[in-house]
Amino acid sequence: MNPTSIPQAKTVAWSALHDLLNPASLPACQRWLTPDSLWVLSHPVNELRGPEAVAQEFLNPLLTAMPDVERRTDLFFAGHWDGRIDGGAGTWVTCTGHYLGKFKAPLWGIPPTGEPAWLRFGEFYRIEGGRITEARILLDLVDLARQAGVRLLPPSSGLELLVPGPRNAVGVLRESALDESGQACLRLVEAMIGGLGRYDQKDLRSMGMEQYWRTDMMWYGPCGIGTSRGIDGFQTHHQKPFLVAFPDRKGGHHRARFGEGNFAASTGWPSVRATHAGPYLGAPASNRPITMRVMDWWRQEDGLLAENWVLIDLPHLFLQMGVDLLPPLSVLPLPSMSK
Repeated sequence: MNPTSIPQAKTVAWSALHDLLNPASLPACQRWLTPDSLWVLSHPVNELRGPEAVAQEFLNPLLTAMPDVERRTDLFFAGHWDGRIDGGAGTWVTCTGHYLGKFKAPLWGIPPTGEPAWLRFGEFYRIEGGRITEARILLDLVDLARQAGVRLLPPSSGLELLVPGPRNAVGVLRESALDESGQACLRLVEAMIGGLGRYDQKDLRSMGMEQYWRTDMMWYGPCGIGTSRGIDGFQTHHQKPFLVAFPDRKGGHHRARFGEGNFAASTGWPSVRATHAGPYLGAPASNRPITMRVMDWWRQEDGLLAENWVLIDLPHLFLQMGVDLLPPLSVLPLPSMSK
Protein backbone atom coordinates (compact mmCIF):
# COMPACT_ATOMS: atom_id res chain seq x y z
CA MET A 1 0.00 0.00 0.00
CA ASN A 2 1.30 3.44 -0.87
CA PRO A 3 1.69 5.67 2.18
CA THR A 4 -0.88 8.39 2.69
CA SER A 5 0.43 11.75 1.53
CA ILE A 6 1.09 14.38 4.15
CA PRO A 7 -1.52 16.82 2.77
CA GLN A 8 -4.15 14.05 2.74
CA ALA A 9 -3.29 12.98 6.28
CA LYS A 10 -3.57 16.55 7.55
CA THR A 11 -6.96 17.05 5.91
CA VAL A 12 -8.28 13.82 7.45
CA ALA A 13 -6.88 14.55 10.91
CA TRP A 14 -8.08 18.15 11.07
CA SER A 15 -11.60 17.22 10.03
CA ALA A 16 -11.79 14.12 12.22
CA LEU A 17 -10.48 15.71 15.40
CA HIS A 18 -13.03 18.49 15.30
CA ASP A 19 -15.84 16.12 14.33
CA LEU A 20 -15.13 13.73 17.21
CA LEU A 21 -15.78 16.41 19.84
CA ASN A 22 -19.56 16.41 19.52
CA PRO A 23 -22.34 14.59 21.38
CA ALA A 24 -22.69 12.06 18.56
CA SER A 25 -19.20 10.72 19.21
CA LEU A 26 -19.91 7.11 18.21
CA PRO A 27 -21.08 7.89 14.65
CA ALA A 28 -18.09 10.21 14.29
CA CYS A 29 -15.76 7.47 15.50
CA GLN A 30 -17.29 4.99 13.08
CA ARG A 31 -16.80 7.50 10.27
CA TRP A 32 -13.18 8.43 11.01
CA LEU A 33 -11.63 5.36 12.71
CA THR A 34 -10.77 2.03 11.14
CA PRO A 35 -12.69 -0.88 12.72
CA ASP A 36 -9.57 -2.10 14.56
CA SER A 37 -8.13 1.36 15.28
CA LEU A 38 -5.73 1.17 18.24
CA TRP A 39 -5.77 4.08 20.71
CA VAL A 40 -3.29 4.13 23.59
CA LEU A 41 -3.87 6.92 26.08
CA SER A 42 -2.72 8.13 29.46
CA HIS A 43 -3.53 6.13 32.56
CA PRO A 44 -6.28 5.43 33.65
CA VAL A 45 -7.72 4.99 30.13
CA ASN A 46 -4.76 3.12 28.60
CA GLU A 47 -5.45 0.85 25.60
CA LEU A 48 -8.64 0.99 23.51
CA ARG A 49 -9.44 -0.73 20.25
CA GLY A 50 -12.19 0.14 17.80
CA PRO A 51 -14.67 3.03 17.44
CA GLU A 52 -17.07 1.87 20.16
CA ALA A 53 -14.36 1.65 22.83
CA VAL A 54 -12.88 5.04 21.91
CA ALA A 55 -16.31 6.69 22.09
CA GLN A 56 -17.32 5.02 25.34
CA GLU A 57 -14.08 5.13 27.32
CA PHE A 58 -12.46 8.35 26.10
CA LEU A 59 -14.70 10.77 24.24
CA ASN A 60 -17.91 10.31 26.23
CA PRO A 61 -16.22 10.89 29.63
CA LEU A 62 -14.53 14.01 28.25
CA LEU A 63 -17.77 15.32 26.75
CA THR A 64 -19.67 14.58 29.99
CA ALA A 65 -17.08 16.42 32.06
CA MET A 66 -16.87 19.39 29.65
CA PRO A 67 -20.06 19.49 27.54
CA ASP A 68 -18.92 22.62 25.70
CA VAL A 69 -15.36 21.37 25.14
CA GLU A 70 -13.32 22.82 22.29
CA ARG A 71 -9.84 22.21 20.96
CA ARG A 72 -7.22 24.95 21.26
CA THR A 73 -4.42 23.67 19.02
CA ASP A 74 -0.94 25.19 19.31
CA LEU A 75 1.08 22.80 17.13
CA PHE A 76 -0.13 20.75 14.17
CA PHE A 77 2.16 19.13 11.62
CA ALA A 78 2.88 15.78 9.98
CA GLY A 79 5.51 13.47 8.54
CA HIS A 80 6.43 9.96 7.49
CA TRP A 81 7.96 7.44 9.89
CA ASP A 82 9.78 4.33 8.70
CA GLY A 83 8.82 2.20 11.70
CA ARG A 84 12.34 1.31 12.79
CA ILE A 85 12.82 -0.03 16.34
CA ASP A 86 9.21 -0.05 17.53
CA GLY A 87 7.01 -0.26 14.41
CA GLY A 88 4.36 2.28 13.46
CA ALA A 89 5.52 2.83 9.89
CA GLY A 90 3.33 5.24 7.95
CA THR A 91 2.10 8.83 7.84
CA TRP A 92 1.57 10.52 11.18
CA VAL A 93 -0.07 13.78 12.21
CA THR A 94 0.76 15.30 15.58
CA CYS A 95 -0.79 18.11 17.57
CA THR A 96 -0.62 19.59 21.04
CA GLY A 97 -2.59 22.25 22.86
CA HIS A 98 -5.53 22.25 25.28
CA TYR A 99 -9.09 21.09 25.58
CA LEU A 100 -11.04 24.04 26.97
CA GLY A 101 -14.48 23.81 28.52
CA LYS A 102 -16.55 24.42 31.62
CA PHE A 103 -15.65 21.58 33.99
CA LYS A 104 -19.10 20.35 35.08
CA ALA A 105 -18.69 16.67 35.99
CA PRO A 106 -15.87 14.47 37.37
CA LEU A 107 -13.28 13.25 34.91
CA TRP A 108 -11.45 10.04 35.85
CA GLY A 109 -11.77 10.86 39.54
CA ILE A 110 -10.89 14.56 39.30
CA PRO A 111 -13.65 16.72 40.84
CA PRO A 112 -15.32 19.41 38.70
CA THR A 113 -14.99 23.10 39.41
CA GLY A 114 -17.99 24.46 37.50
CA GLU A 115 -15.56 26.91 35.92
CA PRO A 116 -13.51 26.87 32.69
CA ALA A 117 -10.63 24.41 32.77
CA TRP A 118 -7.72 23.79 30.43
CA LEU A 119 -6.71 20.17 29.87
CA ARG A 120 -3.36 19.97 28.12
CA PHE A 121 -3.14 17.28 25.44
CA GLY A 122 -0.53 15.73 23.16
CA GLU A 123 -1.65 13.56 20.25
CA PHE A 124 -0.13 11.47 17.46
CA TYR A 125 -2.35 9.92 14.77
CA ARG A 126 -1.38 7.41 12.08
CA ILE A 127 -3.55 7.86 8.99
CA GLU A 128 -4.28 5.16 6.42
CA GLY A 129 -6.88 5.17 3.68
CA GLY A 130 -8.51 8.37 4.86
CA ARG A 131 -9.06 7.14 8.45
CA ILE A 132 -7.27 7.00 11.81
CA THR A 133 -5.71 3.59 12.31
CA GLU A 134 -3.71 4.41 15.45
CA ALA A 135 -3.60 7.12 18.10
CA ARG A 136 -1.22 7.89 20.96
CA ILE A 137 -2.57 10.48 23.41
CA LEU A 138 -1.25 11.97 26.65
CA LEU A 139 -3.29 14.24 28.92
CA ASP A 140 -1.93 16.36 31.78
CA LEU A 141 -4.40 15.13 34.41
CA VAL A 142 -2.09 16.29 37.20
CA ASP A 143 -2.55 19.86 36.00
CA LEU A 144 -6.31 19.47 35.62
CA ALA A 145 -6.45 18.29 39.25
CA ARG A 146 -4.33 21.29 40.29
CA GLN A 147 -6.90 23.59 38.68
CA ALA A 148 -9.55 21.78 40.73
CA GLY A 149 -7.63 22.47 43.96
CA VAL A 150 -6.35 18.90 44.31
CA ARG A 151 -2.60 18.35 44.55
CA LEU A 152 -1.74 14.93 43.15
CA LEU A 153 1.96 15.84 43.29
CA PRO A 154 3.92 18.47 45.23
CA PRO A 155 4.07 21.90 43.59
CA SER A 156 6.26 21.95 40.50
CA SER A 157 9.86 23.07 40.85
CA GLY A 158 9.42 24.99 37.59
CA LEU A 159 6.65 27.45 36.83
CA GLU A 160 3.05 26.27 36.81
CA LEU A 161 1.28 28.13 34.05
CA LEU A 162 -0.94 27.77 31.01
CA VAL A 163 1.57 26.37 28.54
CA PRO A 164 1.71 28.62 25.45
CA GLY A 165 2.20 27.85 21.80
CA PRO A 166 5.37 28.79 19.92
CA ARG A 167 6.98 32.16 20.42
CA ASN A 168 6.53 33.06 16.75
CA ALA A 169 2.81 32.06 16.90
CA VAL A 170 3.22 29.87 13.81
CA GLY A 171 2.76 26.28 14.90
CA VAL A 172 -0.35 25.11 13.06
CA LEU A 173 0.92 23.95 9.66
CA ARG A 174 -2.34 23.30 7.84
CA GLU A 175 -0.47 23.65 4.56
CA SER A 176 2.47 21.33 4.08
CA ALA A 177 5.93 22.76 4.69
CA LEU A 178 7.87 20.22 2.65
CA ASP A 179 11.18 22.03 2.66
CA GLU A 180 14.50 21.02 4.14
CA SER A 181 13.91 22.80 7.46
CA GLY A 182 11.86 19.95 8.91
CA GLN A 183 14.63 17.45 8.30
CA ALA A 184 17.18 19.95 9.63
CA CYS A 185 15.19 20.29 12.85
CA LEU A 186 14.92 16.52 13.13
CA ARG A 187 18.65 16.08 12.62
CA LEU A 188 19.31 18.71 15.30
CA VAL A 189 16.99 16.89 17.72
CA GLU A 190 18.66 13.56 17.06
CA ALA A 191 22.10 15.09 17.57
CA MET A 192 20.89 16.60 20.87
CA ILE A 193 19.54 13.21 21.99
CA GLY A 194 22.94 11.76 21.17
CA GLY A 195 24.42 14.38 23.49
CA LEU A 196 22.14 13.26 26.31
CA GLY A 197 23.60 9.79 25.88
CA ARG A 198 27.12 11.12 26.48
CA TYR A 199 26.40 11.92 30.13
CA ASP A 200 29.41 10.80 32.22
CA GLN A 201 27.33 10.33 35.42
CA LYS A 202 29.24 13.21 37.02
CA ASP A 203 28.83 16.52 35.22
CA LEU A 204 25.85 17.69 33.14
CA ARG A 205 28.28 19.67 30.99
CA SER A 206 29.48 16.35 29.55
CA MET A 207 26.28 16.32 27.45
CA GLY A 208 27.29 19.51 25.62
CA MET A 209 23.75 20.93 25.51
CA GLU A 210 25.07 24.39 24.62
CA GLN A 211 25.73 23.05 21.10
CA TYR A 212 22.03 22.43 20.50
CA TRP A 213 19.94 24.96 22.46
CA ARG A 214 19.50 28.73 22.37
CA THR A 215 20.47 30.46 25.58
CA ASP A 216 16.88 31.74 25.92
CA MET A 217 15.30 28.33 25.28
CA MET A 218 11.94 27.46 26.79
CA TRP A 219 11.12 24.01 28.17
CA TYR A 220 7.45 23.28 28.87
CA GLY A 221 7.10 20.23 31.08
CA PRO A 222 4.01 18.61 32.59
CA CYS A 223 2.57 19.71 35.91
CA GLY A 224 4.76 18.27 38.64
CA ILE A 225 7.88 19.45 36.80
CA GLY A 226 6.79 22.76 35.27
CA THR A 227 8.17 25.29 32.81
CA SER A 228 11.73 26.61 32.75
CA ARG A 229 13.87 29.01 30.72
CA GLY A 230 17.47 28.60 29.64
CA ILE A 231 19.70 25.55 29.84
CA ASP A 232 20.36 26.21 33.52
CA GLY A 233 16.64 26.27 34.24
CA PHE A 234 16.13 23.07 32.24
CA GLN A 235 18.91 21.37 34.19
CA THR A 236 17.73 22.62 37.59
CA HIS A 237 14.06 21.80 37.24
CA HIS A 238 14.19 18.67 35.11
CA GLN A 239 17.53 17.09 34.27
CA LYS A 240 19.13 17.00 37.75
CA PRO A 241 16.09 15.56 39.58
CA PHE A 242 15.47 13.13 36.71
CA LEU A 243 19.03 11.78 36.70
CA VAL A 244 19.07 11.40 40.50
CA ALA A 245 15.85 9.40 40.31
CA PHE A 246 16.67 7.36 37.19
CA PRO A 247 20.48 7.19 36.83
CA ASP A 248 20.42 4.15 34.53
CA ARG A 249 17.79 5.55 32.15
CA LYS A 250 17.89 4.31 28.58
CA GLY A 251 15.82 5.66 25.69
CA GLY A 252 15.26 4.92 22.06
CA HIS A 253 11.98 3.06 21.68
CA HIS A 254 10.02 5.39 19.41
CA ARG A 255 6.61 4.85 17.90
CA ALA A 256 6.97 7.90 15.65
CA ARG A 257 9.56 10.61 15.00
CA PHE A 258 9.45 13.15 12.16
CA GLY A 259 9.87 16.80 11.29
CA GLU A 260 8.11 19.46 9.22
CA GLY A 261 8.93 23.11 8.78
CA ASN A 262 10.84 24.35 11.83
CA PHE A 263 9.35 21.61 14.02
CA ALA A 264 10.05 18.02 14.98
CA ALA A 265 8.12 15.58 17.15
CA SER A 266 8.69 12.22 18.77
CA THR A 267 6.76 9.79 20.93
CA GLY A 268 7.95 6.61 22.58
CA TRP A 269 5.92 3.81 24.12
CA PRO A 270 7.94 3.43 26.21
CA SER A 271 10.43 6.16 25.45
CA VAL A 272 12.48 5.50 28.60
CA ARG A 273 13.32 2.39 30.62
CA ALA A 274 15.01 2.83 33.99
CA THR A 275 15.21 1.88 37.66
CA HIS A 276 13.57 4.22 40.18
CA ALA A 277 16.72 4.52 42.30
CA GLY A 278 16.30 7.99 43.85
CA PRO A 279 13.57 10.38 45.04
CA TYR A 280 11.36 11.87 42.35
CA LEU A 281 8.66 14.54 42.66
CA GLY A 282 8.12 13.68 46.32
CA ALA A 283 8.24 9.89 46.00
CA PRO A 284 11.15 8.04 47.65
CA ALA A 285 13.13 5.51 45.68
CA SER A 286 11.21 2.27 45.13
CA ASN A 287 14.07 0.48 43.30
CA ARG A 288 11.48 -0.82 40.85
CA PRO A 289 11.94 -1.02 37.08
CA ILE A 290 9.84 1.58 35.28
CA THR A 291 8.94 2.65 31.75
CA MET A 292 7.79 6.09 30.60
CA ARG A 293 5.27 7.20 28.01
CA VAL A 294 6.68 10.45 26.64
CA MET A 295 5.91 12.97 23.90
CA ASP A 296 8.15 15.81 22.70
CA TRP A 297 7.74 18.64 20.22
CA TRP A 298 10.63 20.96 19.33
CA ARG A 299 10.99 24.23 17.42
CA GLN A 300 14.28 25.33 15.92
CA GLU A 301 15.39 28.88 15.24
CA ASP A 302 18.60 29.87 13.46
CA GLY A 303 20.04 26.37 13.72
CA LEU A 304 19.40 25.88 17.44
CA LEU A 305 16.51 24.45 19.44
CA ALA A 306 14.40 27.26 20.86
CA GLU A 307 11.38 25.58 22.46
CA ASN A 308 10.48 22.09 23.70
CA TRP A 309 7.00 20.97 24.72
CA VAL A 310 7.04 17.77 26.80
CA LEU A 311 4.34 15.49 28.20
CA ILE A 312 4.97 12.47 30.44
CA ASP A 313 2.27 10.10 31.66
CA LEU A 314 3.07 10.75 35.33
CA PRO A 315 0.08 8.78 36.74
CA HIS A 316 1.28 5.73 34.79
CA LEU A 317 4.87 6.28 35.95
CA PHE A 318 3.91 6.69 39.61
CA LEU A 319 1.72 3.60 39.52
CA GLN A 320 4.86 1.62 38.64
CA MET A 321 6.60 3.32 41.59
CA GLY A 322 3.88 2.13 43.97
CA VAL A 323 1.85 5.37 44.18
CA ASP A 324 -1.67 5.63 42.71
CA LEU A 325 -2.19 9.30 41.86
CA LEU A 326 -5.76 8.71 40.67
CA PRO A 327 -7.59 6.75 43.38
CA PRO A 328 -11.39 6.92 43.66
CA LEU A 329 -12.86 10.39 44.05
CA SER A 330 -13.62 9.85 47.74
CA VAL A 331 -9.93 9.50 48.59
CA LEU A 332 -8.33 12.16 46.44
CA PRO A 333 -6.13 14.13 48.90
CA LEU A 334 -2.41 14.42 48.20
CA PRO A 335 -0.86 10.96 48.65
CA SER A 336 1.78 10.59 51.33
CA MET A 337 5.13 10.10 49.64
CA SER A 338 7.45 10.84 52.56
CA LYS A 339 7.73 7.31 53.94
